[in-house]
Amino acid sequence: MTDVVRLLDATLLDLCATPSPIGEERALCDSVQARLAKLPLAASIRRYGDSIVVPVTRGRGSRVALVGHLDTVRTENSPARIAGDRCFGAGASDMKSGLAVMIALAEAVPHEDIGCELTLVFYAREEGPFAENELGPVLERDPDLGLVDLAVCMEPSDNKLHLGCVGSIHATVTFEGRTAHSARPWEGDNAITRAADFLAEMRSLRPTESVLEGLTYRSMTTVTQARDGGRGRNVVPDCFVLNVNHRFAPDLTLEQARAGLLALVADRARVEFTDLSPAARPSANHPLVRALVAAGVRAVEPKQAWTDVARFAAFGVAAVNFGPGENAQAHQKDESTSLALVHEGYEIVARWLSSLK
Repeated sequence: MTDVVRLLDATLLDLCATPSPIGEERALCDSVQARLAKLPLAASIRRYGDSIVVPVTRGRGSRVALVGHLDTVRTENSPARIAGDRCFGAGASDMKSGLAVMIALAEAVPHEDIGCELTLVFYAREEGPFAENELGPVLERDPDLGLVDLAVCMEPSDNKLHLGCVGSIHATVTFEGRTAHSARPWEGDNAITRAADFLAEMRSLRPTESVLEGLTYRSMTTVTQARDGGRGRNVVPDCFVLNVNHRFAPDLTLEQARAGLLALVADRARVEFTDLSPAARPSANHPLVRALVAAGVRAVEPKQAWTDVARFAAFGVAAVNFGPGENAQAHQKDESTSLALVHEGYEIVARWLSSLK
């Protein structure tokens, strides 16, 4: 394992040292593609924009995809470095630790020991709007990816198996009034105070719980941004705009969740949907998922966030979240992750792939 540890650490450090903020993934995609061009099936690597699909093994058993996004959020980070048991750098947790495990598995595990048809997917633009995520076009265009039996999204989960995911809707909710001088506010209609009843309702909302396959998911609606019409401090505002984020459990379809948000706002304001991301059911009883649990994951939990398992689910492909990154470090300033978790994550996935014979 010592050689593998060195390979994992060096790979993670190299990935973190190559900047790839969302929209600027090309250099990292080029680097990963060039590195994996040494694999036996390198001639079959397929590229779509700044995303690649990499066949590792073929002609055996179930079809499995390990999936990771190349991009990171734009936060403040020091230069990539290893200090003690930690690797520091943009994306160290989310999710270059997962990418390092994927690459090391392809390079270090004897391919004859992998008991499935294994495919690696490295894709761009996950950290932005649903519609701009490159995994969508990759799934639509790639001849094999939509046929896999299980996709494992290597999102940071502390080596816990996170099943399913909640859906996410962002909507611009606009309250409209009429301007006036603030010395004579009765001559206008204050858009901010028109929103008072709605905001009071939002403050009193509590999560609702849904249990699917023994896992509890929470649905919740939250105001995350607010701005007035910008008329001036002595002007009664005629416009008050909120961003409302609705997170919904996998027992609701996107259409049902959308209708629920419209009913919550009712006729009090104008609603424009800006981002619509479906939920995904857990797939807890899938035989490949049960085998992954048996390989030694730390725990099995519901995913109380949105991930691209939902995009696979929309294509009829079962998918789960499992990765070695530290969940609490995702999107943090001076992001880092535990190298011990990365080493453990590699061992779990390698053991799982070998067990599928």
